[in-house]
Amino acid sequence: DGIETILINNNPEPVSTDYDISDKLYFEPLTKEDVLAVIEQEKPEGVIVQFGGQTSINLAESLNDAGVTILGTPFESIDMVEDRQQFTEVLNELGIPQADYGIANSYDEARDAAHSIGFPVLVRPSYVLGGRAMEIVYDDNELEEYMKEAVRVSREHPILVDKFLEDSIELDVDALCDGEEVYVCGIMEHIEEAGIHSGDSACVIPPQSVSEEIIAQVEEYTRKLALKLGVIGLINIQYAIKMDPEAKLYIIEANPRASRTVPFVSKAIGIPIAKIATKIMLGAKLSDFNLVNYSDIEHVAVKESVFPFIKIPDADSVLGPEMKSTGETMGIDKNFGLAYYKAQLSASMNLPTEGKIFLSVRDMDKAKIASIASKAKELGFDLIATKGTAEAVPDVDIEVIRKVSQGSPNIRDAMINGEVAFVINTPSGKQSADDGYIIRRLAIELGIPYVTTIAGANAVLKAIEEASHGELNVKSLNEYAL
Repeated sequence: DGIETILINNNPEPVSTDYDISDKLYFEPLTKEDVLAVIEQEKPEGVIVQFGGQTSINLAESLNDAGVTILGTPFESIDMVEDRQQFTEVLNELGIPQADYGIANSYDEARDAAHSIGFPVLVRPSYVLGGRAMEIVYDDNELEEYMKEAVRVSREHPILVDKFLEDSIELDVDALCDGEEVYVCGIMEHIEEAGIHSGDSACVIPPQSVSEEIIAQVEEYTRKLALKLGVIGLINIQYAIKMDPEAKLYIIEANPRASRTVPFVSKAIGIPIAKIATKIMLGAKLSDFNLVNYSDIEHVAVKESVFPFIKIPDADSVLGPEMKSTGETMGIDKNFGLAYYKAQLSASMNLPTEGKIFLSVRDMDKAKIASIASKAKELGFDLIATKGTAEAVPDVDIEVIRKVSQGSPNIRDAMINGEVAFVINTPSGKQSADDGYIIRRLAIELGIPYVTTIAGANAVLKAIEEASHGELNVKSLNEYAL
């Protein structure tokens, strides 16, 4: 469109640094001093901070104070979201529910907040990237340990204490706003339940188990919030659906920027979201574009995360609030099972269609394992399990096998001998040397497919069922585009 683009990136690896992406490219640290030096040299008409994640959003205040024109969503709106108190006031005004929270500058304040809210709580430092130093705590002892070991607390760096919405379904929403209209690009349903970082959880478009009523509510809240914040460009919002006992929708957080999910959503719906967002920041309106409704797509798209565990000796594959993934894959097909199967294949998780499945789950998951065991048996798998897990499923034929700590022959021997095709193991504690850790680590090193959540196990069995009965079709992205 005749506009020169200048890119500043501190990472030489991504596609955004290809020679044909921008007119000029600077490899510089994304710090106030370095970015202002480039601006002084180039004298641009404006700067876009929406495409650099939290790092570039954190520069918005410094750039604004230096008199730099920020294109798109104004700094005041960015600050309104980043400041917890201001954001809460906005949500209250709009009538959008938020989980209870507290802000603490000491252990005593954190304990009082946790008692007021009720355990379990999610604790984290304010202004963190990738969920670093974020943890779910269930009692005073865990909270005290976290405050002593994980973080340094001060008036400048308080701790956020949020009510943890246990067993809830998380949703990710990417939307475009031109200040007058809002376009919901896509609503993604997370496969794993709340408590796992959104960057690590697999997700699916369109949502598979969310009611139309909740979807309508998500779209309404997204429109109200984007317009209230004065968003010009992209916004990402995360929600949680908690059965309480009826389904209730809560907002978890909002980010007035492009999320890591934008490339996935763009490919799923066949629309260049980042390009449209840029044009909106330069003055275009949503009505200028031929936009489709994400719910009208005739296929299902699944995003899966890629993890570096094989390259990191002794790393545990248990997922939690702190992000561990280093990449993503995507699967598209006519239904969820086939799309999920493709996504797993892309992530080097070659799901079996026969053989033995090993089951070992924590006590709180034993009530949920019966349906998984029955489904696996129905699909023709043989089952082996530790004594406690097997006893939780008395109606299914399961061979009991010893834990590693109980002496040979045990599950470790069976895995090494190639007798195990798939592992379902949900973690029961924090000790890295326990039986569960040994099993998970061995699965990584031997290349045995595994899952560490009940939701993941259900998704895998759906994928195996579809792959056993159906055919994996290969098409180009253009063929899937509306």
